[in-house]
Amino acid sequence: MLRVFHVIFRPASQDERGGTPNFQFTMYSLPEKFKQRMQERLGKDYPAFLASYGLPPVKGLRVNALKLTPQEFSALAAEDFSLRGPFTEDKNGFYAEGERLGAHPYHFAGLFYLQEPSAMKVGDLTLHRKKERVLDLCAAPGGKTTHIATQMGGEGVLIANEIDYKRAKILTENVERMGIRNCAVLSSDPGTLARKFPEYFDLVLADAPCSGEGMFKKEPSAIPEWSEENVAMCAARQKKILGCAAQMVCEGGAILYSTCTFSEEEDEWQVADFLKEHADFSLVAMHKLYPHTFEGEGHFMALLEKTSAPLSLSEARHRPFAILKNTSAERAFSAFCADFFGGPLCGNIHTLADGRMYLVPDGMPDLTGASLLRLGVELGAWDGKLFKPAHALAMAFGTRAKRKISLTREEAKRYLRGETLPCDAENGWTAVCVDGYPLGLGKAVNGVMKNHFPKSLRLRMK
Repeated sequence: MLRVFHVIFRPASQDERGGTPNFQFTMYSLPEKFKQRMQERLGKDYPAFLASYGLPPVKGLRVNALKLTPQEFSALAAEDFSLRGPFTEDKNGFYAEGERLGAHPYHFAGLFYLQEPSAMKVGDLTLHRKKERVLDLCAAPGGKTTHIATQMGGEGVLIANEIDYKRAKILTENVERMGIRNCAVLSSDPGTLARKFPEYFDLVLADAPCSGEGMFKKEPSAIPEWSEENVAMCAARQKKILGCAAQMVCEGGAILYSTCTFSEEEDEWQVADFLKEHADFSLVAMHKLYPHTFEGEGHFMALLEKTSAPLSLSEARHRPFAILKNTSAERAFSAFCADFFGGPLCGNIHTLADGRMYLVPDGMPDLTGASLLRLGVELGAWDGKLFKPAHALAMAFGTRAKRKISLTREEAKRYLRGETLPCDAENGWTAVCVDGYPLGLGKAVNGVMKNHFPKSLRLRMK
C-alpha cells in the first residue's frame, strides 16, 4: 500500500539544497504534450499530480547497512542531519534535510548514499529474493547496486554493469566508497553479457535508460529534452535490454525492471509486450509511484519471475574466475597486513602482471571478454619490493586496522581537501578515520601525516 504524505512548500536556500538553486515549478514549465498525456492518463487525479510540481524536490538518504545500523547512524548524525522515516522495508531509507549532505565526511566514509526516495522503493521488491548471483545491467551511478549489496550482506556475487565507460567509473567510485567486497564492475553492452551468461543469474536488475519524466524536478535540464519521439526511442531500447536480461535469468530467478518515467510505452506496455513474447516469465509485482501519491519524484517497477526449466547450457556457465598467483607479491602483502591489521587478510588474491592486486570473492565467474573496471576489492600494488595499499582497501577493511588516526570533523574536511596534517602516530601506513569510520589512507612520517586520499575524489570547498 502506498503511503500518502502532505508536504508544505517552503522556499529553500542554496545551502539547504546542497548547491541546487532556489526554484519553484509551475505547470507552465512542463511540456504541453506531456501535460496532455498525463491528463488523459490520470483523469481526476491530474490536478493533484500537477500541483506536486509546485513543491520542492525531497532528498533521500539510505544508510549503508554494510557499515552501521540506522540507529547508529541516527545517533552519529543527530547534529548535522534531520532525518524522517524510515520509509523502505529494510528500514534503511530516510528523508533527509541538512547543509551540503554530499560534502559531509560521513558521505566520504560511505556511511550513506544519497538517493531519490522513489528509486529506493525498488529495493523493496528484491529484499526477500534469492540473491546468490546478481547482475545490475544498467547500474550507474550505483544507487540500486549499492542498495542490493546491503541486502546481500557481502555474500554471493554481484556484477554491476554500465555500458557508458565514464559513468562506469563513477559507479566504481560509489561501490568502493560503500565498502562493497563482493562486486565486479563491468562496462559491456547487454548483448555481450547475454551471450556470456546464459541462464546464470538469480536476479537481473534492469533500471533501463528512459525518457526521465520522473526527473523533471531533480534535473530540470531533462524538460526541454522530452518529446514523444524520445519516448518511442527509449521504449525500443528498453525492449532490447529486457530481451537480453531474459536470456541471463536462471529458472526460479527474476528480472526487476524499473524506470524513472511515467510513460505507459516504457512501463506497463513494455511489461505486457515482454510477457507476450516470453511465456516462461510471469508477473510477480508491479508498482507505479507518482509524486502526488508518494513523497518522491516518481518511479515504475515490475518483478518478473522465470518459471520454466533451464536451457541446455555449456560448461562456460560454471567456469570460475582464474586467479593469478604471485608468491612474492603475496609475501609483501602479508608483511603489510601484519603491520597494518595486526594479522592476515585471507581470501583469493589475484595479482596482475603489473603488480596490481585484488581480493576476489568466492564464486566469481570467468569474466573473459567483458570490459572489467573493478574486481572484488582492489588491495593495492606490488612494485617488485614493497606493497602500496589502495584506497579501496581502506574503505572495505579499514575498521579492522590496528593502525588508525582519528580526526575531528574539521580535521576530516581538511584531509578530504588533500591537506597534510600533524600526527603523533608511529611511522607507516595508517587508516584515517572520522568517528571510527575510515575515510582513506595516510602515511605517518616523523610527526606528519602525508595525505593519500585520491585526488579525483577530493572535496572542493570555498
